[in-house]
Amino acid sequence: MPRVAYVNGRYLPHRQASIHIEDRGFQFADGVYEVIAITDGKLVDIKPHLDRLNRSLGELNIAWPVTRRAFGLILGEVIRRNRVSNGSIYLQITRGVAPRDFAYPEGLQPSLVIYARSTKKASVATASQGHAVVSQPDIRWKRCDIKTVSLLPAVLAKQAAAEEGVADAWFVDEDGIITEGTSSNAWIVTPKKEIITRQTDNLILSGITRQTILKLASGAGLTFTERPFSLEEAKQATEAFTSSSTALVKPVIEIDGTPVGDGQAGSITRQLIEHYLNYMDNPS
Repeated sequence: MPRVAYVNGRYLPHRQASIHIEDRGFQFADGVYEVIAITDGKLVDIKPHLDRLNRSLGELNIAWPVTRRAFGLILGEVIRRNRVSNGSIYLQITRGVAPRDFAYPEGLQPSLVIYARSTKKASVATASQGHAVVSQPDIRWKRCDIKTVSLLPAVLAKQAAAEEGVADAWFVDEDGIITEGTSSNAWIVTPKKEIITRQTDNLILSGITRQTILKLASGAGLTFTERPFSLEEAKQATEAFTSSSTALVKPVIEIDGTPVGDGQAGSITRQLIEHYLNYMDNPS
């Protein structure tokens, strides 16, 4: 079935969907985005995703292109037209179209692009397959808490990982502290079975899946702490994993060629995978 995208008020065949050459998102990365998981035709954690989108727009002084209620209806229609049962939906809002200049005029109409794609529904078995990561210097700007479309450092880090034959990269700051993955939050489990993830600040994105995992961990009686952890501490951890709306909870079994724990998904990671997949099927 042909894919359908939404572009500024029109539902178009995916191959015909396009934006103006002077759209500020295209020329300046002057925009924000969200990726939301779809399970059984339903959006997972839609409210916190839209709350974060609202915050990102506010931080960049970009207006909503449509009302929030209309936004939800459009998302549902894109899912329906693409017949997506399991997968994800991508939405992007830019400041809009204007003659190329760093400063922008007032009153621009923001551009809105939305499309969806199907994937196979994850199972505990498939989600538990681990992957390796490499460390890369964190060269990003100091407002990583805003989910902008300016992702060139992530592109370069992801490519560096691909060239080394691994799945992803973890950013490391000048002090040797891990910030996050190229498109995910980073986690480790200490030898004392304590789950560690960096606290949210301006240097990482407050992941929606991250927030949910913390709630699930608390409900399961697992011990966790939000604090910085170093690359060396990560290499000495018994378990590690990432979290994102597309990869869900993904075990990390190797960092820079060093096996994490026994080189397989650990028991706590597996437990969180089960809890999260159950949550996706039965969100509270």
